[in-house]
Amino acid sequence: MLKRIAVEHLCTGMFVHEFCGSWMEHPFLRTRFLLTQPGDLERLRATTVRQVWIDTCKGADLPVEIVAAEEIESPADEADQQPAPQIKPTSTSKELHQAREIIGQARETLKTMLQDIRLGHSPDLPASVQLVDEMTLSIKRNPHALISLARLKTADSYSYMHSIAVGALMIGLARRMGQDDDSVRQAGLVGLLHDVGKTRVPLAVLNKPGPLDPQEWAIMKAHSQWGFEILQPLGLDKAIAEACLHHHEKVDGSGYPDGLKQGEISLLARMASICDVYDAITSDRPYKEGWQPAIALQRMAQWAPQQFDKSIFEQFVQTVGIYPLGSLVRLQSEHLAVVIDVSESRLLTPQVKRFYCLREQRRITPEIVDLATPIARNSITGREDPADWPFKNLEELWHGFTTAHP
Repeated sequence: MLKRIAVEHLCTGMFVHEFCGSWMEHPFLRTRFLLTQPGDLERLRATTVRQVWIDTCKGADLPVEIVAAEEIESPADEADQQPAPQIKPTSTSKELHQAREIIGQARETLKTMLQDIRLGHSPDLPASVQLVDEMTLSIKRNPHALISLARLKTADSYSYMHSIAVGALMIGLARRMGQDDDSVRQAGLVGLLHDVGKTRVPLAVLNKPGPLDPQEWAIMKAHSQWGFEILQPLGLDKAIAEACLHHHEKVDGSGYPDGLKQGEISLLARMASICDVYDAITSDRPYKEGWQPAIALQRMAQWAPQQFDKSIFEQFVQTVGIYPLGSLVRLQSEHLAVVIDVSESRLLTPQVKRFYCLREQRRITPEIVDLATPIARNSITGREDPADWPFKNLEELWHGFTTAHP
């Protein structure tokens, strides 16, 4: 049974189901939890939140001498409750511009957070939650724009742009898997925070432009344990810290730090493993160029039996698309094209921009072709690796900006 009660009637042992007000009005990263610490009760009473919903099936009820303000089956049944705002879908081209602004803000937030951690300060977790919420709204408006744009990064911005990209992928994957809002937020936070332990890795090791020697590799592998140590005291849900600890585990038991196998690895950690690897191999690094998204998915499919949860990986492919934004493809018409828009209903027939004629071996004026329409009379015959072609700045063909990186 859910009951709406005044904050002054709260006591330890009650299960908080929902706060009546904006998440910005309270200091908690979770909206549903068992109230066990007197300190948490004091923190809540010190906020501007005046009412909360409690779940009496999961925690203590009101004392009989206190009359609840209202008792109903669900907060959603409350007559005067405002309906959740409807998120209007936007086109990929329009959302790319909004996503660019979100990424710019996110980059500064993550840069500051990682610097604070290196200096021994606690990270600004409310800012991280707000960032996850903004990213989630963008992905609700368009499931591909932010995820694709976050993939673009420069070498000097990799450490925090990687966290933003993995956060976006985690949000998209969680939504694809049908998780509720709280779970989507948790997934986004795992993505943002999964590599915070690298703040303890010496920069000479972290930024080394070549292969690591055994001693350096041992230091690098310790980052997941260090991340857990940083996050554990911060009051985060335990599942978030544990997912950050285990995001390098593999389903065959060959991962680290604990060599866990499929059933021993949490759902969040199995999701994070996939998102982390995908962004890492599609990003340019000092020692190697990143693979194109479609090529990366092919390689990951080969690794899946040993490394990834098969069912989650299948959901991940649906999240980014069989031909993700920016993929270089060969068309039946003997043209090369870049994928510029995809949707759930047309995974095999995306919208593309053809720009190169294979018969004549020359660039042509870019032309948008919607492969889902009958008049297109065209189809994708295969993926192409840009490394095999002398094209520069392919990104500009699909994201429409004059610079190569956000």
